[in-house]
Amino acid sequence: MAESVGTERVSDWVKVTQGMIDQFAEATGDHQFIHVNPEMAAKTPFGGTIAHGFLSLSLMPMLAATTDTPGVEGVKMGVNYGGNKVRFLTPVRSGKRVRGRFKLLKFTERKPGVWEQVQEYTLEIEGEEKPALIAEWIALIYV
Repeated sequence: MAESVGTERVSDWVKVTQGMIDQFAEATGDHQFIHVNPEMAAKTPFGGTIAHGFLSLSLMPMLAATTDTPGVEGVKMGVNYGGNKVRFLTPVRSGKRVRGRFKLLKFTERKPGVWEQVQEYTLEIEGEEKPALIAEWIALIYV
């Protein structure tokens, strides 16, 4: 996997539906009207409901799974370790399609059997010039 540092992979497109947004609001308790009330949200500069920023971030594992990223041999598990930075740049409007762009920045052995993977995750919005978000995310891979 270390030989893949610098490589970029792109996921399939996924539609962000109002149903997804509503389910995320239920799961997190974040019922701000810009997410769940289409009538009120239509009166804002967004022109309608938008996905929660954290919903956009949480699409990362699902989108990563649709890329052709090679697996690590002998993986027992992988866990989120955290992020070095996350920036929400453009709201994702309900009904828009998004895809993830993943660039492997680092893959190093922290200690025997534990590898640190750092990826840049960019969430692109179909038809939009600026991405929804850019994050530098860290995972620990146990082999």
